Amino acid sequence: MTGKRYALPQDDPIIVIRKRYVILSKAKDLIPAQYFKILRRLCLLLVAGIVTGCGGGGEETSEADDVIKIGVFEPLTGANAAGGELEKEGIELANKLYPEVLGKKVELVVVDNKSDKAEAASAAARLIEKDNVCAIIGSWGSAFSISAGNIIKENEVPCVGASCTNPLVTQGNDWYFRVCFIDPFQGKVMARYAYNNLGAKKAAIIQEVSNDYAVGLASFFKEEFTKLTGDPNAVVEVSNYQTNDTDFTAQLGNVKAKNPDVIFAPGNFTESALIIKQGRQLGIDVPFIGGDTWEVQEFLSVGGEQVEGAVFSTFFDPSYTFTPESEKFLEAFKEEYPDREPAAVTALGYDAYILILDAIERAGSADPAAIRDALAETKGFEGAAGVITLDENGDAVKDAVIKTVKDGKFVFMDVVKAD
Repeated sequence: MTGKRYALPQDDPIIVIRKRYVILSKAKDLIPAQYFKILRRLCLLLVAGIVTGCGGGGEETSEADDVIKIGVFEPLTGANAAGGELEKEGIELANKLYPEVLGKKVELVVVDNKSDKAEAASAAARLIEKDNVCAIIGSWGSAFSISAGNIIKENEVPCVGASCTNPLVTQGNDWYFRVCFIDPFQGKVMARYAYNNLGAKKAAIIQEVSNDYAVGLASFFKEEFTKLTGDPNAVVEVSNYQTNDTDFTAQLGNVKAKNPDVIFAPGNFTESALIIKQGRQLGIDVPFIGGDTWEVQEFLSVGGEQVEGAVFSTFFDPSYTFTPESEKFLEAFKEEYPDREPAAVTALGYDAYILILDAIERAGSADPAAIRDALAETKGFEGAAGVITLDENGDAVKDAVIKTVKDGKFVFMDVVKAD
């Protein structure tokens, strides 16, 4: 599905119920909490019944009764499409291996959030209101997950993110979970790598200031690097750029003048590759390090030989077996895509799907509230990309992987244990 906006006649029952829902939401403070939740749930059930053809009495049974729908919202077009496609590959592969739960077929409903924050919120709303999903997976790109967060929370449908690492995704939202570690840990990992492995005492940061993920990661890196060095001025330069920028001469000029030992450049894969490429052309020869968004083929194709030696943190590597599920995932991926290795976010997409199925089985129900409660209790779940224990915020406590670019490929370096 493409995630296009849909229009209904103003007298359509769905529109009428939605209007009642808006009125109800505005009157929230006037209605006791326990009754407000019941009324809101009834509105959503009415929409769901109309859309799916459910409801009605007698012995008629809708075909939908034998299907459990899981929604997926990912950037499948736009600046972040490569990342979204990789996550979708893992989700679809898991669905192929595990097509049923509780004796029912699992149907994936995939919507394109178009690499846009507003579209991400609309995509989540569509999955809940129109497609009547019981759980959601997404999205590559923390900004899109954050934008959809209120929709997910207000409608009380659980969502599991695959690689959205910004802490704000789950903060204050009991309905959002994720199978990846978060940026405070990732920032610490790369700051420690810079200090301990590279011997860096001075660092520069070039961040994609319009990207919540990049800004958060840069902040955590700066905090940890300053702590490690004991020097409040250890970060000698912080330069900003916007998503889709292509000329980084000014930022790189500022960085070069400060003579850092290392450059931390979290951001989208295309812009990050261009930064490194242009930096090398300007004669900057210090190491460039970054985060998980770099592990996309486009990073290599855009950067070419100039990104050789770049180092970044990520979630998974095919050469490292975390669990028996890792082997099952790798075998299935090789059969499906014999000419390439799986990306880390593909393994995370796979894990997000199988974790939801596990929660449904533990709950013994596809009711969204029951699934949410089961997800919150997740401990020691063995996924393809490691063992998952969800903390009180719904964040996965798990290990990180360090990789580098060598001979035009992503190469495993080390595993860093969770704090």
